[in-house]
Amino acid sequence: MTMRRIAYRAALVLASVLFLYPFLWLLSASLKPRAQVFDNTPLPESWMWGNYTEIWRVAPVAQWFLNSVVVSLAAAAAVTLSSSLVAFGFACFRFPGRNALFGLVLGTMMLPGAVTMIPVYLIWNSVGLAHTQVPLWAGNLFGSAFYIFLLRQFFLGLPREVFEAARVDGASYWTIFWRIALPLCRPALVVSFVFELKASWSDLLKPLIYLRDPALYTLPRGLKLLSDQFGQAGEQRWEIVLAGTVVTTVPLLIVFFLAQRHFVAGIATTGADR
Repeated sequence: MTMRRIAYRAALVLASVLFLYPFLWLLSASLKPRAQVFDNTPLPESWMWGNYTEIWRVAPVAQWFLNSVVVSLAAAAAVTLSSSLVAFGFACFRFPGRNALFGLVLGTMMLPGAVTMIPVYLIWNSVGLAHTQVPLWAGNLFGSAFYIFLLRQFFLGLPREVFEAARVDGASYWTIFWRIALPLCRPALVVSFVFELKASWSDLLKPLIYLRDPALYTLPRGLKLLSDQFGQAGEQRWEIVLAGTVVTTVPLLIVFFLAQRHFVAGIATTGADR
């Protein structure tokens, strides 16, 4: 038993090192002088903290950061609320064709994003919003099949007697959803919110398609601009690009750290057999 525990912990340590090494390399390289960025030494010979002040000087990183915060929070809140509404309907109501309709919703996950890219762009262009930040988050108001499935599984695990008792007391379906169902499924909501926050925060494709004004850029789109300017085809100042990458990555680490308790609980409970 002791040897098994030692082997288990050794495997965990090895996996942790494998997962942490890329970020530690990134952090180290972002603090090196230009000539030493790719020397693969674990620690810089001279610590160039000025790389992080330089990134704020050469680019409007503060504006990009604020844009990313606004877009990511709007996208995460929109998809969490809309998906929870649809999931509650599938879990709570009994109506003909419910399973077929739910299967159709799940079938949309099989549709590649490249197939709908041009039609969706034409829709936003027709309403005059193609070159704004609205398309980066407003599509989430229609829910997501993955989060609908995730939240539906959680709602199905709640005792129906609670909802029936609320109906007997005169509560509307909206009251049941807002005041009973949502508080009980907080861990699953956190999982959906954090997943979408991460997806929106790190998304580059949509900003590349829709954003033209640098003042509207998000951090990934801004990093693409920095990579073009200071990277392979630019001034060869990779320490600036890597410092910007660290600035982009650290907020997500903080979010996962703060939400890990609810995140782990949501993964565990939604993964159970219901």
